[in-house]
Amino acid sequence: MLHDDLMLLFIDQRTGRVRSGFSPAENALAGAVLIELVNSGRVAFEPNGKKLQVVDPTPLNDPVLYEAMSRFDRPMRPQRAVERIRKRLQDNVIARLVDRGAVRVEPRKVLGIFPAKRYVITDERAHGEVREAVGEVAAGHRGADERTGALITLLYAVDAVHRVFDGDRRELKKRAKGIAAGNWAGDAVRRAVAAVQAGVAAAATAAASGE
Repeated sequence: MLHDDLMLLFIDQRTGRVRSGFSPAENALAGAVLIELVNSGRVAFEPNGKKLQVVDPTPLNDPVLYEAMSRFDRPMRPQRAVERIRKRLQDNVIARLVDRGAVRVEPRKVLGIFPAKRYVITDERAHGEVREAVGEVAAGHRGADERTGALITLLYAVDAVHRVFDGDRRELKKRAKGIAAGNWAGDAVRRAVAAVQAGVAAAATAAASGE
């Protein structure tokens, strides 16, 4: 699932922390969940292309997607969908990765006082595979496919590509911008990804400004 891969990318193996901060990560994760719901055929755009709505309420065999779909109580614009879905999303995705044996959560202290969490990658193979696949595209070594293109687009939407991958920040952002606008997926998927990207970026801007 895109949200699993994205969370693995966000975890800093050295520090055990989320690389981009809490709010950007949750916005990007919500975008990944929305893309999965569209790809599954459960959620689609209205005929005018402005709002997303549930078109197939059949339950999905994924607790994260199931909970996200339950929050569609009415048609909503991508930004609103991101804002609704992101609530508790990071914790839910982490719990899924823990169940899979991909991540372990350990307690830590901030400034030696405040309780926090440290995320330890326990499935090095899964983590390495997603970092290698997406990293090669981010570095310009190969073209994007539907999976890597969506992941880089979501990272770009919350200005996190340079936080996840090493390299010149300007060059990474430039390549990510080109990938986000590229033709690495079919028309229907690209349309959904573009709308979700805009919704993620808008939600991130609103969160940063305190709206």
